[in-house]
Amino acid sequence: MLILNAIEKKLYAGVVLDITLLNIDYIANKQVRDVKDFLGLVNTRFEVVGGINKMFDEALSLENDDLEDSLQYISAKKMMCDVIVTNDKMFYSEEIEILTSNAFVDRYLK
Repeated sequence: MLILNAIEKKLYAGVVLDITLLNIDYIANKQVRDVKDFLGLVNTRFEVVGGINKMFDEALSLENDDLEDSLQYISAKKMMCDVIVTNDKMFYSEEIEILTSNAFVDRYLK
């Protein structure tokens, strides 16, 4: 929640891939009844970007077997992100720094 609060206070800009919102909805609906409020919050606080044909072409050309990670990485490059925050230990990135959510909080929010 610290990261969401920092984005809400406009300390940092957040960017999220549209498929991420769909993944959150899919996973959360198996555990809780209503995730729409949270998705609405993310939708209003983050810039939601979507994959287009050219981005998929770039993602498919990377030497990485996880298409979703590749598309997120290509999107982050296109949006000129400085850091990708993920807890995925195998997340693909060539040029953008990867931080876990805890590492991001420790470095930028304490």
